[in-house]
Amino acid sequence: MLSKVAFIGTGGTIASLGKDQFDLLDYNAGNERVDAASLIEDAGIQGKIAEIIPINFREVDSTALTNEDWAELAEICRELMDDPDLAGIVIGHGTASLEETAWALSLVLEPKKPVILTGSMRPLTGISTDAHANLAAAVRVASTPGVTGVLVVINDEIHSPRSVTKTHTLRLGAFQSPWAGPVGYVDGPIVRMSRIDNGSQPVFPHSLLRLLPRVDITYSHIGADGTAARAFAAAGAKGIVSAGFGPGMGTPAETAALRDLIQAGLIVVQSSRTGSGLVVDSAQHRQLEIIAGGDIGPQKARILLALCLARGDSRDAIERLFLRF
Repeated sequence: MLSKVAFIGTGGTIASLGKDQFDLLDYNAGNERVDAASLIEDAGIQGKIAEIIPINFREVDSTALTNEDWAELAEICRELMDDPDLAGIVIGHGTASLEETAWALSLVLEPKKPVILTGSMRPLTGISTDAHANLAAAVRVASTPGVTGVLVVINDEIHSPRSVTKTHTLRLGAFQSPWAGPVGYVDGPIVRMSRIDNGSQPVFPHSLLRLLPRVDITYSHIGADGTAARAFAAAGAKGIVSAGFGPGMGTPAETAALRDLIQAGLIVVQSSRTGSGLVVDSAQHRQLEIIAGGDIGPQKARILLALCLARGDSRDAIERLFLRF
């Protein structure tokens, strides 16, 4: 008997239609996307891997998603998890912000059942599209007994939301987990988990996704003078994540601006622009009261910090949380 898997369609490249099979770059110009049911039908996997229940959510580019969309998506997932007949959930998502949605959901959903995010680097109509293969692999993982929590499945690899990131604008192997590696693989019908790290991170009330305060990211470069950080604060930011140079630090002028903002009550988390590696809790960070972001990238540190602030966590509580990771 086949497992039941829900498929939530949000749009993205995996659901996009180009003008012909060779339209691999500018397919968004037509802004044409199929709904969840049409995508499942096109992939030809209904009733072969699992009984798939299509759920229409959005048909947009993933750059257009908002905190409200995250909140609604989390609510749908929570309701589906209560269905005893459902083995798991697959979410079709644009690759632009897939890692951020996966991370946000992993922070607000209990790991009761698998919630698998997938996408594609080539549109549904493109030559050698990866949409069908990625969708099939995601459904296989979602219907595998023993797999729980939020995961990203793409290019036959299974990744943790915490570590996965998009590393290329076009290539099929764009999604990688630098320095951590995949947590599993999909080889045909075989799903192999090499490690499971679900349950190691906090779970926030999903309602907080509707209450996220403004948290911005500043990007370090030679000559950066702190103007961006001050402008974000003036615009109402309650926290700032600094995507610093390799070791996890900004220019002297940036550091001075961040020090002033911290003294004014903002929470600052230091991350790195390198894409991998550890930002340590250095003596300088402690002196300035900058929170070291560990190995969490800037875009994900922003989400975690915003959830902490929405929950009303103190600066020390936020620091303990980041250090615990």
